[in-house]
Amino acid sequence: MSKINYKTDVVIAGGGLAGMVCALELLNKGKKVLLLDRAEEERFGGLAKLSFGGMFFVNSPLQRRTGIKDSPDLALKDWHSFAEFEKDAKWPKLWAEKYVNECTENVYSWLKKQGVSFFPVVHWVERGMFKPGNSVPRFHMVWGTGTSLTGELEKQIRGHKNNANITLKFKHKVTDIIVNQDRASGVIGVNELTGEEFSVEAENVVIASGGICGSVEKVRANWYKPWGSPPETILNGAILEADGLLHDAVERQTGNITNLDKCWHYAAGVNHPRPHFPNHGISLVPPKSALWVKATGERFPIPLITGYDTRFMVEEICKQEKKHSWQIMNMKIALKEMAASGSESNRAIRDKNLPLFLKTILFGSKELVDDFIANCKDFVVADSMEELVKKMNSLTGTNDVNFNLLNDAVNNYDDNIGRGLALHNDEQLRRIAHVRQYKGDRVRTCKFQKINDAGALPLIAVREHILTRKTLGGIQTDLNCRVLTKEQNPINGLFAIGEAAGFGGGGIHGLRSLEGTFLGTCVLTGREAANSISK
Repeated sequence: MSKINYKTDVVIAGGGLAGMVCALELLNKGKKVLLLDRAEEERFGGLAKLSFGGMFFVNSPLQRRTGIKDSPDLALKDWHSFAEFEKDAKWPKLWAEKYVNECTENVYSWLKKQGVSFFPVVHWVERGMFKPGNSVPRFHMVWGTGTSLTGELEKQIRGHKNNANITLKFKHKVTDIIVNQDRASGVIGVNELTGEEFSVEAENVVIASGGICGSVEKVRANWYKPWGSPPETILNGAILEADGLLHDAVERQTGNITNLDKCWHYAAGVNHPRPHFPNHGISLVPPKSALWVKATGERFPIPLITGYDTRFMVEEICKQEKKHSWQIMNMKIALKEMAASGSESNRAIRDKNLPLFLKTILFGSKELVDDFIANCKDFVVADSMEELVKKMNSLTGTNDVNFNLLNDAVNNYDDNIGRGLALHNDEQLRRIAHVRQYKGDRVRTCKFQKINDAGALPLIAVREHILTRKTLGGIQTDLNCRVLTKEQNPINGLFAIGEAAGFGGGGIHGLRSLEGTFLGTCVLTGREAANSISK
């Protein structure tokens, strides 16, 4: 079978958010572009299309309008606190500084010009557990979720005045990079629909293929060693195409791959109610008023509560012998607080249905809760603690959950609530009081709701696994998105953007993300690579 040959100015390997942005900017500059993506055409946009669409901005118009005082200096201080950068993390530090200084003008304002709009309330996440995180709310939700974000960019690409200059090829898997005389000059791969091999001759090559979290095997092989052995069950919360194939290709061409052991996993992963592939998981947004307990039913010594430090929660669960956990709540808590990450589970926001969204805020997420109870095997429902524990143990096929440990944890928590606000002496209740001070959280957080409350039954237990999502490390790049060798020399003609580049410099986040910084850095790196190529 003969090989198909293409020729273009720039070839982009990957059609996620970073690849889309880069392609659009290259069209603006009159370049001829070939974009290759491994997924089907209807999945154009990659993981970003499936995302909730939260984005981190600094001193944005929305922040200023609601009285939130922010600055790049404060944001960078928070970023470094959470990142805990290693001393030699030159490029990640420079990329972090670049992002906090440029994100509002070069990401927020740029997206607004592309037709992307944002929800008027800025949310406050990753506030920090034992070290400062986001000092102020910075999480801006795209109105329409990631589906609208990538959809607007797709419209811009397909309707561009220079659209004759772009060719989109789907189900095209890039397998290697061509380098001639120390310069990247194209790629080779296979059309997975026909089996035909192809090659591309290009002046510049952009790697936008995502991270490694679509391959649980690759995550296990690069597991963060201080956490001990990987959990027995790790759910896949990414897309299968994000398997690190092109990280290996870059490394074969002497590119430097860094920090692959640093990943942004989630602690509250459950089996997807309608899985798209084996081991497919989805991340719950854990109810703050639920009680988070170990596999044994014992409460964690430092109560786990979302919104403060996602990495801390993952680390605490991974310290256990059995590295899964449970959240215990009742129907009232679930209806008020339970949510799931991503566009798929947020129909009202995804479809820009304001009446439905307001109904959900006022009356709870009944449709979502009912769906998970009926279709997710990790949900257990009962009318008493005794029945709940029996069903929890039946689900795991063990007697791991100790009734006395769980019952004592619930009774102690409920008793604290019963004493009244002035006498609360529980860290979780103190955190709940804290989050309720901010209006963006108050409307979605119960006011000190007991667990074993006869008026709020049934009881619900949710078994939660570690879920893969984002790779914090990747292909090391300079501030022009040029791929660097281990000797810190740029490889001519080779660029990496988005998650493939660790969102900038091979690890812009260090150990932790301030959240909303994934989509934003995909936009910034995509634009920067296009600018560098055009120069």
